[in-house]
Amino acid sequence: MSTTRKEKDPLGTLDVPNDALYGVQTLRAVQNFPISGLKPLPAFVDATVRIKRAAALTHRETGRLEAKLADAIVKAADEVLSGQHRDQFVVDVYQAGAGTSHNMNVNEVLANRANEILGESRGTYSPVHPNDQVNMAQSTNDVIPTAIRLGCLTELPPLQKAFETLANEFERKGKEFDDVVKSGRTHLQDAMPIRLGQELNAYAGSLRRGLKRVNEAADYLRDLGIGGSAVGTGVNVEPEYPALMVKHLRESAKVDLREGKDRVQLMQSMGDVAGFSAQLRVLAIDLSKIASDLRLLASGPRTGLDEIRLPAVQPGSSIMPGKVNPSIPEMVNQVCFQVIGNDTCVSVAAEHGQLELNVMMPVIAYNVLLSMLILRNSARVLAEKTVKGMEANEEQAAYWLERSAALATALAPQIGYARAAELSKQSVKENVLIRDLVKREKVLPDDEIDEVLDLRKMTEIGVPGGKHGGVSAG
Repeated sequence: MSTTRKEKDPLGTLDVPNDALYGVQTLRAVQNFPISGLKPLPAFVDATVRIKRAAALTHRETGRLEAKLADAIVKAADEVLSGQHRDQFVVDVYQAGAGTSHNMNVNEVLANRANEILGESRGTYSPVHPNDQVNMAQSTNDVIPTAIRLGCLTELPPLQKAFETLANEFERKGKEFDDVVKSGRTHLQDAMPIRLGQELNAYAGSLRRGLKRVNEAADYLRDLGIGGSAVGTGVNVEPEYPALMVKHLRESAKVDLREGKDRVQLMQSMGDVAGFSAQLRVLAIDLSKIASDLRLLASGPRTGLDEIRLPAVQPGSSIMPGKVNPSIPEMVNQVCFQVIGNDTCVSVAAEHGQLELNVMMPVIAYNVLLSMLILRNSARVLAEKTVKGMEANEEQAAYWLERSAALATALAPQIGYARAAELSKQSVKENVLIRDLVKREKVLPDDEIDEVLDLRKMTEIGVPGGKHGGVSAG
């Protein structure tokens, strides 16, 4: 028995593996683009399959497609959405423009499976044809931008959940460590006291603000241009098709969607996706900064800051026994670098659309969805394996704080900036605590020193010592 079947397209005949649900056009793409070995992400496959499913339901409803054929396409689509046939989506991420190869890969898989459901053989494309039935009233040019939008929106809830969980963990730890007073640092130099809880709560706030911006940018993705067909004008598309597509996609994907008011504009521009990707980048920038802070605060344990202790997740060195590294934050940094790079790719690709279409959509789809995937997973792992078990080293934090040269700032309202600066430099030069120096030099009355140098009070708004002092502004 032959291991291949012959299939024909406008360019000729190819031998397609018998066990393949894809067909000749997909095989040509596989042969043409042996580039990276990267395959479409599951969210992109799901989104495209949902579009085909919605189209079959729509055409069944309008009577344009025979119910028996529509039902077979829907059943084939449901199999894919349930996790079956995932190995049949084989076209490299770097492929011909617009995503025609990916679109045809999905069309052929669903057509072949639908025909099997109807009792026919793979490769016959009768009664269900990839172009005539599965792709009815569609073009790659409106399917792929719709799939990108739909994929991002369906992946948004798990991204939200991961970052909300991470923010919640930082807030929980912020509450736990709210009494831990430590040295603040600006320019990586001594700065005024801050509570560890304040630092951690600020991390949560940054993540929530970033997530809010992502959600705001995502709202633009809810406008779908499906029904635009080849150039956005809707040729070969029945008038009721766009609204019905939005209805069925909303029901299938369980996300809020809108019928786009200007399908030509939605086909021409990838600006909405680029804007969404940009906010993912901003979220990654804040997340990477936080990961770097955790690494600094945990540095040591003897020659670094050592103000927090992170859970050990793996040995840190193949040569230095007992070494433990901040492995999870290091991973998070790398993820964030990748997201920033992904956004650069999306930005350049979005700019390279010409006239009625952006043909760079395949690489846009991969990069924006990859950013969502790795951001989500890294946030989840950071929450579970690092923040949740993080401990404060109160003794070390207090040690560094008492030695901070910046504590002289609290004296400025009482003795003036210039005199406070002299004391700060003298403290460093003589390696003596500010508190001891103030007592030795009798800078303030003894009964005022502890009030002015109350470290906990320095972490709240107010003037140290509870009064403005008598130093003139001049």
